[in-house]
Amino acid sequence: MPDVFVNYRTGDEESAATMIARELARRFGAERIFFASNSIQPGHRFPEELVRAVEGCEALLAVIGPRWAQVPGADGRPALAADHDWTRREIQTALDRGALVIPVLVGKATRIDPAVLPEGLRELADRQYRRFDHRNAESDLTALGDDLARLLPGLGASDRDTRAERERTEARPRRQPAQDAGPTRMRARDVSQRVRGGIGNLVGDLDTFVNEPHGPVNTGRGHQYNAPHFEGDNTGVQFTAGDNSGTVHQRFERERRRSDDGR
Repeated sequence: MPDVFVNYRTGDEESAATMIARELARRFGAERIFFASNSIQPGHRFPEELVRAVEGCEALLAVIGPRWAQVPGADGRPALAADHDWTRREIQTALDRGALVIPVLVGKATRIDPAVLPEGLRELADRQYRRFDHRNAESDLTALGDDLARLLPGLGASDRDTRAERERTEARPRRQPAQDAGPTRMRARDVSQRVRGGIGNLVGDLDTFVNEPHGPVNTGRGHQYNAPHFEGDNTGVQFTAGDNSGTVHQRFERERRRSDDGR
């Protein structure tokens, strides 16, 4: 027996009712959602199937659009006014049984005016409603499904979205706490870099890596000597490997001048 009966009026937002029924069937299973055009099998008697489903459901969704109360019947009057109107009969049966009845207002539909409702349906105007808008279809459908899963425990037990989320969470590997691996030592084989200035490829362990320095640098043992190139602007620097345990020596020489005879 279906848990949820999707009630709608032909001529007023049938497409919205179809979307709602399709999403709920996907989430909870087609056998738990009654939607007349899908749930009544060929050759079965339409009135009997409708009555059986609405009398056995736990919740009825009354899908209501802007024209819901004005759609005319065969006699030209609003169909809602006719005693034999199926949309009216389905809602009234659910109300009389004490089933959960949720108005779903579609698009620009507003809260129902009790004055336009037949006496047996006026309670519908007092029911808390939910909204469905095509522009927010995904979030509105999710919210409606969440409401039903919470209000109907039997339906919630078959919630495929909740089950899928739980399986994803369980399958997600737990993060291992980071362990202190101590200082990281970099080796030359981990770095493929040719150093400019004629040094060539580095081999062995790397302690300090200097590429294209623009000032005095001492990277190993011994003294550091800074001296200009013999020809230039006195900005050249020479380097020796060292560990800064020696001293620093600087020597500046006057730039050689070319004589006029050497031109």
